[in-house]
Formats: sequence, structure tokens, C-alpha cells
Amino acid sequence: MKPVQPKIIELPRNEVEDLLQRAAGALCPEDYQLFKAVVESYAYLTDLVEDKGTTIQRLRKLLFGASSEKTSAVFAIPPPDTAHATPLATSSDSAAATATPPAAVSPAPRQGHGRHGAADYAGATKIPVSHTSLHAGNACPECQRGTVYESAHPGVLVRFAGQAPLQARIYELQKLRCNLCGHVFTAEPPPGVGPEKYDATAGSMIALLKYGSGLPFHRLAGLQASLGLPLPAATQWDIVHDLAERIEPVYEELIRQAAQGEVLHNDDTTIKILELMGKRAERQRLAAAAADPADPSPAQRRGMFTSGIVSTNGGRQIALFFSGRQHAGENLADVLARRVADLGPPIQMCDALSRNLPADLQTVLAHCLAHGRRQFVEVAERFPSQCRHVLDQLAEVYKNDELARAHKLSPADRLPYHQDHSGPVMERLKNWLTTQFDDRLVEPNSALGEAITYLRKHWEKLTLFLRQPGAPLDNNVCERALKRAILHRKNAMFFKTCHGAHVGDIFMSLIHTCQLCGANPYDYLTELQTHAAELSAKPEQWMPWNYRETLKPAVPPPRTVS
Repeated sequence: MKPVQPKIIELPRNEVEDLLQRAAGALCPEDYQLFKAVVESYAYLTDLVEDKGTTIQRLRKLLFGASSEKTSAVFAIPPPDTAHATPLATSSDSAAATATPPAAVSPAPRQGHGRHGAADYAGATKIPVSHTSLHAGNACPECQRGTVYESAHPGVLVRFAGQAPLQARIYELQKLRCNLCGHVFTAEPPPGVGPEKYDATAGSMIALLKYGSGLPFHRLAGLQASLGLPLPAATQWDIVHDLAERIEPVYEELIRQAAQGEVLHNDDTTIKILELMGKRAERQRLAAAAADPADPSPAQRRGMFTSGIVSTNGGRQIALFFSGRQHAGENLADVLARRVADLGPPIQMCDALSRNLPADLQTVLAHCLAHGRRQFVEVAERFPSQCRHVLDQLAEVYKNDELARAHKLSPADRLPYHQDHSGPVMERLKNWLTTQFDDRLVEPNSALGEAITYLRKHWEKLTLFLRQPGAPLDNNVCERALKRAILHRKNAMFFKTCHGAHVGDIFMSLIHTCQLCGANPYDYLTELQTHAAELSAKPEQWMPWNYRETLKPAVPPPRTVS
């Protein structure tokens, strides 16, 4: 069918205001605010389209946001040089550092760019190739006087070869049959060939593709079938489901150790679980609401979430995922319920949403400075000079934090450094924000005024890094972790059951924790399957950061000679 061409109606400004007044009397306050926002957004977009200076790029950035929130991407001109941050000074020499003039700090080279060396391919098979005509100790064929020796740095060739994600081998066992008695003699399988059709590496690869890279079961099934190695989606689920049951003790141990963390980041994103949708789930929700209307329990909600929690303890990070009706704060409360009471309250980093806070549990709350910065990024097109000032001030704070990480300052040394160098910056910014309202330079109800109000309202929690050792600046580490769940949601769309979502949580938690601590998730999942009986007894010895030590053979004690 041919699409219907919408009719464009032009209304003067006074008629639009009259329409809004009539709508205010006919609609409830919530619907009126929504209707008013739609009308004002349409009027604003119309003005932008009629303005000949408006570019397609500007409209795309307004409607869909910028691809990056860096200052250089938000504004057309590059930001001023903020590399003049004061050199690092620890608490022991802070007095001398304040008297020392700032010196130029050479920026560290950007990581992740350029070609990969042979040492980067840790998973590659190394094949030594000897010289065909020479050996160490032979006479030099060139000068006829010296002796050749083996160099410590051999020549290296890196070659890639394609193969299916999961390969199959068919062992054709010879059978011999007696022509008299009819007895059949079958050849024994080669050593190492077990009775299972799918070995440990198959489960690791399927889990890594599905929950680590977002490749749905049916897509992998199609790829395998096209390569002549069929692996149905139902079979893949059976494999990962069995694997999840065997390694769940490690997941539970991760939760226990994460509860002891010094800093816990939490946030959530939306998810779809078919079991919690539809008419049956709606009847269950209404029944729960009728049973206790005053208790807004998760059973009464329509929303579904995947919560991400990243715990930091002693420089080590643990990632946890929880999917279902509960908010991030409720899942964090369940984790902190396993915390040792003697440790005291941890630092909690999240945004300002109330659902991120754990009820009935005390934490030292810090809010995400990147969320406050984002308020100004979103209105930078309309208020370029004011937003540029705020972003430049925050850039100095982030530069100081980057230098603190580069020099590996301890939390005790990082705090006075930020107090000395980021404290004055934040104080100037706070005074500037106050001046905008006190001198009536900014309308409080404008978009810029709302951004300023957000910073002022949450100022104490946004600046906890100036008062608490170890307090982070933002919640970016948790938002990066949630991208793993978002990637799965974009590709697989949904989970069928809550149990299937729990299986996904187990694998995403283990895979992302491996990434945070530099472990190989494929090798880790394989070793967990191989030692399933051992890890159920002592799961603390099979964490991503120490399982290699557990695999080392025990060194026998030295023999004593009497």
C-alpha cells in the first residue's frame, strides 16, 4: 500500500498556546506535560529545519545524539590544551610540590593502535622450525672462521587459517569378524578420546560465542550447517545448560568475594524474558498486587532488568550480572547481604536514580560525574559557550585522575593529589554554577538550567573523590560491563525463561570477569569443566585470577637426611 502523506498544519504561536490551554483542562497533569513536550519539540524542530544554517549533521546529533561525548566531538573546534595538569606529588612531598611550578607532562602513547606483534598472539600454536643445513656450533659458511650459535630472538612468521567455530572428528574404528564363531573385534579409540560426544572445549566455545560475543544459537547453527558440521540450537542449549550447572559454585563464590569489595559500581539496563510477559504473567502480577497493594515488590512490576555490578577490591575487579524483575539496588542489597559485618560500609558508585540504592543497607554513596557531564553535552548545541566552560573544567579533573592512574598512586596518595589539584577546579566550577542563577544569567527552567541544577543538587555525592580515599569519578566501568548484556539483547532479543536468563548471567559474569583480570575465558571455562568435581569443594581456588596457580602441580617438600 502507498504510504499516506501526512497533512502539514501551520498554526500561529498564539493558537498553539490556546491549544495547550485547552489541553490542560482536558488532560491529566502527566498527559498534559507529555503533550506539551511533543508540541514544543515539534516547534523546535520546525524552527531548525527552516533555519538555512541548520545542517543534516546537526539534526542527526540532536535526534540521535553524538557518536562520542568527547569535547572535540561535541564542539566543532578543538578544546584548549588541558595537558598542563600539575605533575604528581604524593602525600609525603605535597608541600614541596605546591611550591614547584608546573612542568610539561609527556602524554602516554595511546593503547590499542598499530600492528600486533607476535607476542600478542598468546593463543597461537608455536611451531619451531630448525635450519636445514646449519646447527649451533658449526663453522660459519660465510667467513669460514667463526662459529654459529643460536640467537635468543628467532625470526617470526604469523599465519592465519580459517576454520569452523566448532570442529568435528570422525574416528572410524576398524572391526574384524570371525568367519566361524561370528565374534566381532573392534579397534580401541586413540588415547584421550573420551565417551562424550561434545568435549569441554565445545561447551566453552558455544558459551563464549553466545554470551561473550552475542551470537545467537540459531545463527551459530546456520553457520555450522553451512560448513558441513551441523549443530542444532537445541543441542547448543543442552550443552551450555549442563555446563552452567557444573560451574555455578564458582559463580556463587564470585558473588561472595564481590560482596567484600571496597568499591561497588551498579547500574541496570532493560531486558525481555518471555516467561515474565504475556497474559499469564500479567495475571500473576495483578494477583500479587491484590494480595498486598502497599508493597511494591518485584512481582508486581512490569519492567525487567539486567543489573550489572562491578566490585573492586585491592585493585582486582569482579563483574556480576543479574536478570529479572529486581532493580540494580535490590540486586546490590542481595550481594551486600553476604558481606562480612566487620568490613563496614563500602563505597557505592551509581547514577542518581533512586532504584540504584540498596534498601536497608548503608553505603558511602558516590554519584557518577560522567552523568552530570552528559547533561551539558546534550545541550551543547544550544548553549555552546557555557557548556564548553563546564566541559573544560571537568577535563582538568579527568586529566588529573588519568595521571594518578598512570603513576599507580595508592588511594591514600590519590586523595591529597585530587584535593590539591582537582579541588580548586571543582570549587571554581561550583562558584560559576551558583553565579549563573544568582546573577540571573541562566533561566532555571531552561535545558541549561536543568543541567546546572543536576550538578548543584548532587554536588556532595559527585565530589566524594575529594573526601574519600578510593572513591571513583564515574560509573563508566559498570556501563562498559552492561554493554555485554546489551550486545546479547540486540542479537538474541530475549530470554525464554528466567532460568535461561540465570544461565546467561553466570556466563556473562565469568567471561567479563576474565576480561577485567586479563584471563583467557575460553581456557578458563574449559578448565572449570575438566575439574568440575574439585571446584565444587573449593571454589575459591578456581577464580579467574588464581586458577592457573591451582593447576600447577604441588611441589613435594624437601627430603630431610637424618
